[in-house]
Amino acid sequence: MDTNNYAVIMAGGVGSRFWPMSTPARPKQFLDVLGIGKSLLRLTYERLLNIIPNENIYIVTNAEYCGMVKEHLPELADKQILTEPERKNTAPCIAYAAAKIYALNKEANLIVAPSDHLILQQHKFERIINIALKNAKENKRITTLGIKPTRPDTGYGYIQFFEDGDVVGGDVKRVKQFTEKPNKELAKIFLTSGDYCWNSGIFVWTAEVILNALKRFKPELHDLFCKDFSVYFTDKEQAYVDAAFHAAENISIDFAVMENARNISVVLADFDWSDLGTWGSLYGHLEKDHHGNATDNPGIRMIDAHDCLVKLPTKKKAIIQGLDDYIVVETEEKLLILKKADEQNLKTYLKLIEQENG
Repeated sequence: MDTNNYAVIMAGGVGSRFWPMSTPARPKQFLDVLGIGKSLLRLTYERLLNIIPNENIYIVTNAEYCGMVKEHLPELADKQILTEPERKNTAPCIAYAAAKIYALNKEANLIVAPSDHLILQQHKFERIINIALKNAKENKRITTLGIKPTRPDTGYGYIQFFEDGDVVGGDVKRVKQFTEKPNKELAKIFLTSGDYCWNSGIFVWTAEVILNALKRFKPELHDLFCKDFSVYFTDKEQAYVDAAFHAAENISIDFAVMENARNISVVLADFDWSDLGTWGSLYGHLEKDHHGNATDNPGIRMIDAHDCLVKLPTKKKAIIQGLDDYIVVETEEKLLILKKADEQNLKTYLKLIEQENG
């Protein structure tokens, strides 16, 4: 392994689109949503171990989740768990991690990955990520992984690349533009055009390159985390970082850097991928009966029901009749019954509940 390679796993989100199982007290990255005995965070960590030395893997999370990170990843030292005092989106998170690792190693090459992705073909993932690491290091390019779209999905961002031949996994393309989540008609155009891919949200760059990009496009944010590298790995670090987060703009790395920079490459990935951002995305990876229903409880009886995802407490018995394309999820205190087609509205519905209940 190249000891200049590092990984940063972003694990501070609340996972509201996985309500009611995912809650602010225990968000989805700490849940075993696949029913295999491992959380999404644990799966992400293990996926990187063949590429990155254990001591070079860092987690960025909200301060309230520090204990849970240690519970799920006992192999990590305290210095490898970076805590945010408040949520300010991905740009401050990445600025903090890049600055800390740069303070340790000026030659650092970073993989930045969310904690809630599902990637089942490990050997293909390793091949693609190594191509990205090589491109980022040798060509000093901001690099991202692009997933070949299989449907006109409106839940993902899209990347348009400069087409110059057959599109195959492992190809490195120059990025033309990024597009945020499109409507259905635009997504259909992207799908058929042949020069668009899904934005995976997995980035690879040297610490120096991303810090320089932040300095150019978001100098205030850069300076908050880079004005004094000497505080990192000392007792002064947390107070310094807390002050930086309080002053930082709430902005994603896509808006801060990716939509402005020109030195961006995309490596086209050929592995099965899902960001598991929603119940619907999880449904595609679960075992189903001959009617397309995915359940994890032998006490559930589905009658004249098709293509549903049902997750109930282990000892719960239930009869569900007449539902097609629904999501049914119950916890001790909460119940969700939602059409799969309306899943993008879940955040809106939750906000209504919050407003009504103060």
